Amino acid sequence: MLHYQPGDSLAHRLDPRTKLLFEIAFAAAAFVYTTPRGLLAFGVLGVLALAGADTNPLRVVWAYRFVMPFLLAAPLIAMLTLGSPWFVPSEGVDPALASGRNLVVLVVCGGYVRTTSVTDSRAAIQRTVPGRPGQFLGLGIELVARFLPVLRRDLLAIRDAEAARLGTGRPLRERIGTLATSGLNRAFRRADRLSVAMQARCLSWNPTLPPLGFGWVDVPVVGLSVLLFGAAAAQVVGISPPFQ
Repeated sequence: MLHYQPGDSLAHRLDPRTKLLFEIAFAAAAFVYTTPRGLLAFGVLGVLALAGADTNPLRVVWAYRFVMPFLLAAPLIAMLTLGSPWFVPSEGVDPALASGRNLVVLVVCGGYVRTTSVTDSRAAIQRTVPGRPGQFLGLGIELVARFLPVLRRDLLAIRDAEAARLGTGRPLRERIGTLATSGLNRAFRRADRLSVAMQARCLSWNPTLPPLGFGWVDVPVVGLSVLLFGAAAAQVVGISPPFQ
């Protein structure tokens, strides 16, 4: 599972708001340009973005391996028909391109996760979205980012404990039921303890956040993000796009 790692790459030196802007612009443009040339162009841009984040693309793909069966199944299912000829390869082209775009966006998001701490992400959101909505979003994202890895470790511990007790010989449905029930019980217990801890520590809606500031290194990335938004808007309004 991907997590923040300190470093000195280009992406580490960027303001988190710049990285969020680039993520949104990249996703918007990638989902507008639906041709193979568009997918190739954004694939190259995604690899360059990961290079700027000093992140191995294969590592990101492996971290999101649980999504791969769905991305691979979509074009295969689209090619199946309920009658003769039963299998139409041409019907799988668009779903395959869509799966490729989803993968490219996920990979670029992996670069953001690896180069941006949870606290910086919260600060970026709270300083972009004003008032209580921004505080609520920032707090929610921070809690989810810190809580999900704990739940994942709980599920892995339950699975290992069941395997140690020779539970792998039980039917698959029983094993899934045991994992789901035990996982939910642990999640509820952890949520209760988290609520008590937050009350005991007098949770602040407006804590002291790390300082943020734009620098010269942010300028080209912001400019690229604006160009991506412009390219997406041009495609939406029907202007001849550069990737068609």
